[in-house]
Amino acid sequence: MIHLTNIAKQFGDRALFRDGSVQIRSCDRIGLVGPNGCGKTSLFRIIMGIEAPDAGTVAIARDTVLGYFSQDIGDMRGRSALEEVKAGAGRVASLGAELEVLEAQLAEELAEEAMSKVIQRYGEVQAEFQQRGGYDLDARAKAVLTGLGIGPNDYHRPVEYFSGGWKMRIALASILTLNPDVLLMDEPTNHLDLESILWLEEWLGTFKGGLVMTSHDREFMNRSVNRIVEIANGSITSYSGNYEFYLKEREIRREQLQASFRRQQEMLAKEEEFIARFAARASHAAQVQSRVKKLEKIERIEVPTESKTIQFRFDIPPRSGNDVVRMENLAKAWPLPEGGRKSVFGGVTGMVKRLDKIAVTGVNGAGKSTFLKVILGLTAATQGIVQLGANVRVGYFSQHSLETLNEKNTVIEEITQALPNLKIGNIRGLLGAFLFSDEDVNKKISVLSGGEKSRVVLAIILASQANLLVLDEPTNHLDIESREILLKAIEEFEGTVLVVSHDRHFLRALAHRVFEISHGALQVYEGNYDYYLSQKNAI
Repeated sequence: MIHLTNIAKQFGDRALFRDGSVQIRSCDRIGLVGPNGCGKTSLFRIIMGIEAPDAGTVAIARDTVLGYFSQDIGDMRGRSALEEVKAGAGRVASLGAELEVLEAQLAEELAEEAMSKVIQRYGEVQAEFQQRGGYDLDARAKAVLTGLGIGPNDYHRPVEYFSGGWKMRIALASILTLNPDVLLMDEPTNHLDLESILWLEEWLGTFKGGLVMTSHDREFMNRSVNRIVEIANGSITSYSGNYEFYLKEREIRREQLQASFRRQQEMLAKEEEFIARFAARASHAAQVQSRVKKLEKIERIEVPTESKTIQFRFDIPPRSGNDVVRMENLAKAWPLPEGGRKSVFGGVTGMVKRLDKIAVTGVNGAGKSTFLKVILGLTAATQGIVQLGANVRVGYFSQHSLETLNEKNTVIEEITQALPNLKIGNIRGLLGAFLFSDEDVNKKISVLSGGEKSRVVLAIILASQANLLVLDEPTNHLDIESREILLKAIEEFEGTVLVVSHDRHFLRALAHRVFEISHGALQVYEGNYDYYLSQKNAI
């Protein structure tokens, strides 16, 4: 369907990729991976025709319908959520609008010739509209919106009243409703909760077209793709299999390349030694020239530079008491404008013990974030008791934590002010462990991406000597590499952890207890995340 052949793209002085070829077939489910700034978004834009490659060709089969979801959704206003989704259905939407005009003309008194033309055109448009699924467009749009968490009560709400994250869902719903031949998605799970991610996984399982996507969600990638295309070190490389297979196969290929490189270097050293030893001897002139020509023809193996992983060992935090959080008949309700209260949760009784690593789960809107705030005393309980244990020191991360950063500071200034007792060498080691290079540490906070700001806040929290980490969606905005670094740091953390996350790989690797908030009550599962899922499925 789509053939990219020997394409190249330059960004300033840096080559994103050169001589890259990719084929996208209707059966392909491709995960596009590579470090930030490698050119993944540029590849999407080249396929869509928004950008042109500097070299190479792009061939797309005739009448192929492309659907592209990007993080740049533009300005949304003037329509309801449902109207916005239907308007994005491309040709179907325009055919529907034309049908309405033609139906109005059919109701008018027209001359026989004019009426004949309207009837003929109406038949053509109606046939194409039906063939493209126009008559179930409304039902499709509603089903997709509901699956992405926007229910019937919000179908007719003006889009300008939705927050940025919910507008992202509307934009995604529009692309899915289009049901294109090839679906291109740049980080579709960024603003989705776990329920919506699971729905999207199921939807993609029934999708008949080709798929190319990027995602920071490792498990979502594993479940949704059957090929990986990697952009790295100026090259485009394909791997058959999902993300886990790619990681293993990439390591095997890297080891094979390094072995070939070592063998070639040994051979070159011997040849160059021979040339240097006998270059001045007339008796060996022919042999020397032969070997010089041989070396000139050899294609030199290059081993790509590996990204540096800096190890940073966090100090052991002060020991807390064995009972870290005690909850007794805890409840929270919010007052309603029209009077009365809306219950979030109630009757919560339980204990968080020292060194627990607990996943806090529940459907969107169940009250997970409110539960964490009540535990920390950031919002008052409506009734009941919550007590932190002896010598508990809290490190709290939420999406609002990013707003506490001083935009005028550089990264290293922000860390230095937050952790005044940390030596400069340790600060640089900490920043290196969280992927801030020597150049990055002097960036202003104001120019950092959401992911970079998250890494600054998380680095401060993990180095602050807290012995209770309360983390509300810490993986939002983080790419896969950053998530793995954070996961390793928390796994090695010698304290207590409560975490809310929609990243199943993260929860599966970390949690050994699960607190689920469901229908206003707290259910405790004394096992890991897989045990929790098995118990849920057994109900």
